[in-house]
Amino acid sequence: MPTELEELVGFIASPNANIRLLATENLVPFSASQPALFKTDELTPIKHLKFLIRDHPKIAEHALTCLINLTAEKDVLEYVATDDRFLGILLGLLVEPDEVNANLMAMLLANLIKWDGLKSLLDRKQPAPEKLKSDDRVINQLMDLFVKGADGTYNKHADYDYLSYVFADLSQHEEIRQYFVNRQDYDDVIPINKIKVFTEHKSDIRRKGVASIIKNAAFDIPSHPAFLDEDDVNILPYILLPIMGGEVYPEDEALEMLTDLQLLPPDKQRDPDSSNILTHLETLTLLTTTRAGRDLMRSISVYPIVRETHLRVNDEAVQDACERLVNVLMRDEAEGEEIEGGAATAEEEDDIVEV
Repeated sequence: MPTELEELVGFIASPNANIRLLATENLVPFSASQPALFKTDELTPIKHLKFLIRDHPKIAEHALTCLINLTAEKDVLEYVATDDRFLGILLGLLVEPDEVNANLMAMLLANLIKWDGLKSLLDRKQPAPEKLKSDDRVINQLMDLFVKGADGTYNKHADYDYLSYVFADLSQHEEIRQYFVNRQDYDDVIPINKIKVFTEHKSDIRRKGVASIIKNAAFDIPSHPAFLDEDDVNILPYILLPIMGGEVYPEDEALEMLTDLQLLPPDKQRDPDSSNILTHLETLTLLTTTRAGRDLMRSISVYPIVRETHLRVNDEAVQDACERLVNVLMRDEAEGEEIEGGAATAEEEDDIVEV
């Protein structure tokens, strides 16, 4: 005989909207604490939840929340992520400018993208809403949503912060990493240039995701000249500013720093999340792979910034990362010495992984 909870799960598919609403609302906490409830009859309850993302907005909200919780389970993740028709529906709804559950859809997509098969998102296409002014590639639409939709400027119901986690996971794949570092035909912009401005954004989620995207992109060594060129990507100010506070530097050090880093206000705050600071330090270390990168960082006084970070951030991982970077920047190098493909020196590259 089914329990009351099992009966409640059965009501997800009720033809009565009020019953569906009551059932999904009450099942949300159990989707996190008792996922097995939803795995009966070959995951039939999951199938019904997928159908409900197009239901009344409140029902869809509860169904999406349940799916977000349940896709933490590997078997559910595979079942949902491999449903191409569902993915098409999800992506189509996500880009609509009046979709009230867009943030939850972005969260669900951030879970689904952990399924390796969704690398295919790079090649997926769908019509773009006129308001988005994008092309028919889904990845470009998501990038435009993330940039144009920050702080509710595209859809008053959404900020799309969780798309940064989608991009962070995608950028772990070498073949997809090329998307972030190459100029796109439809708007003639390098995607990394679109997102670098968010390294000091107020959203913790957005900052963390963007820091990871930039770090993963930095594993592409041939892109380093563009990353470091002030007239191209010019990434250094965007990864140095988040690790800096309002400390005052000696004049000889300050004058050598990048213009954007000089004369910061005394109330300037470094990123409060030490894991973000660690990510930026590891990106800097990756960018020391080439002699040109190391020489540039020496010439613009990156060492004093790392020194102050080491002194002021009480986090062992951050301090270790500072010491590794300093060891690279302060060492003597033979004339013409180069380390191609190994940054961070061989032993340090082993410690830096895509995130």
